[in-house]
Amino acid sequence: MKNTSPKQDERIARMTFASVYPHYVNKIQKKGRTLQELHTVIEWLTGFDSKKLQQCINEKLTFAEFFNQAKLNPDARFINGTICGYRIEEIQNPLTRKVRCLDKLVDELAKGKPMEKILKRT
Repeated sequence: MKNTSPKQDERIARMTFASVYPHYVNKIQKKGRTLQELHTVIEWLTGFDSKKLQQCINEKLTFAEFFNQAKLNPDARFINGTICGYRIEEIQNPLTRKVRCLDKLVDELAKGKPMEKILKRT
């Protein structure tokens, strides 16, 4: 497995949550999952309810700002596996790792994994 480069880490940090969110919505809805399920997964990871998520989108927060405001679930440390060719547990940059954790949860949702299994990480 490979690790992320500083250039990739910087690009991810500057990317806005608002620019990625529609892709998350599209991905899960194409697979028959609901917006409510997506918000449940995001809230589990970040502590952000739907109102706060909308605020993050409206303010066009970068991922750096987004995760800076988040109260990361302590069980997020148990999220592992491969996403975008990277093993989550091997990603050194803390922000990139958090973003990839979010990507992994959305991916599991889209793949039809039961909500209980997505949210039970221990």
